Amino acid sequence: MSLHIEAGESDIAEGILLPGDPLRAKGIADYFLSDVVCYNKIRGMLGFTGTWKGKRVSVQGTGMGMPSLSIYVHELIRNYGVQKMIRVGTAGAIQENLDLRSVVMATGASTDSAINKLRFKGMDFAAIPDFGMARKAADLADARGMALVPGNVLAADSFYSETLIEDMKRWADYGVLCAEMESTELFTLAARHRRKALTLLTVTDNIPKGEHLPAAERQNDFIRVAELALDVLLES
Repeated sequence: MSLHIEAGESDIAEGILLPGDPLRAKGIADYFLSDVVCYNKIRGMLGFTGTWKGKRVSVQGTGMGMPSLSIYVHELIRNYGVQKMIRVGTAGAIQENLDLRSVVMATGASTDSAINKLRFKGMDFAAIPDFGMARKAADLADARGMALVPGNVLAADSFYSETLIEDMKRWADYGVLCAEMESTELFTLAARHRRKALTLLTVTDNIPKGEHLPAAERQNDFIRVAELALDVLLES
């Protein structure tokens, strides 16, 4: 048991999905997993373990932003021995030609946060996912006719900004695909502890075009990405 997760030592699987929203964690567990056990309710940050295609997997909400995710990823690694982590989340496109419902696989995570500037004493760290997991995700997506858009994403510290369009254009000019809030810290912690991590994102908004996916449709598209992520956990 850790400070923020009340699970027993063996209650969490080696492979885990990490949605930000704890209710999405419950949704994934209810929709996909068999023999589900809820192992965490502290602070409402729900976590579940069950079986998928006969193998044990877990899903844990992490909250919004890198400070929140950092707490849960630290404890999952340190206290529960988690080896493989896939963030499944949503993102706002900052490229005009990136359509709603697109599935982005982060091959790198830029950030406007100072979190790694502090960690590396002002130097830059290239936060990237595990290549094996990324390759497996690409292969599985191709086999089921799902188009993945690989590329750099922005892990932003702020959701609201008075200069949002201007700020996003700067990142877009350098080829960054979309904005989210967690992947830089996930990839950095995975690198530090020699674990595997990946991020798969459903595009629910296009920031420069002002387009937004309705809430009901967000859930439907999220489900197909969660299924891909579960298969990646099993096969990588």
